[in-house]
Amino acid sequence: MTKTRMGWTLALAVSIVAPSAYALDLGGLAKKAAGGAASGARDKAAKEVNARLLAEGRKNQCSFKTDSDELVAGCDKKLKNLANSLVEAKKRLGVAGVTSFKFEVSGHTDSSGKPEHNKELSGKRAAVIERELVARGIPKSEIVAIGMGSERPLVTPDNTPAKKAKNRRYEIQVHF
Repeated sequence: MTKTRMGWTLALAVSIVAPSAYALDLGGLAKKAAGGAASGARDKAAKEVNARLLAEGRKNQCSFKTDSDELVAGCDKKLKNLANSLVEAKKRLGVAGVTSFKFEVSGHTDSSGKPEHNKELSGKRAAVIERELVARGIPKSEIVAIGMGSERPLVTPDNTPAKKAKNRRYEIQVHF
């Protein structure tokens, strides 16, 4: 009789333990689902923010002197608008729960000249925009500048002055 009780006791113990182990697994699935939802919200916010930043960047392009990283006169209002766009982007990202990100300022050139020189020049121009945004209140820790040279043209071929002008630009995007 003791043997039978042990058998029943063992069966009862297994049936009590098994459901809780199963419940833990469901908890893991719930966490994955919640993480997926948060990731979806983050991705949606990033897509919206990046579309807005591209549009604002195109509206507020500053020009540089030829073959130089010196801004031409008249950029102050455009740079202020860009800084305000980044502040608004930070708010939108915060609402979506995104706290770890960088704004990337990428500089671009047309295809004239040597690729190495264009990459260096575009990096210097992006750094100028970065410095100007930092001067207008964007924390240095939240922004990075990179030079793309002529690697990502908007228009190909850029064989006219107007097409070349379109490829000489900077863009701002958010990255995680």
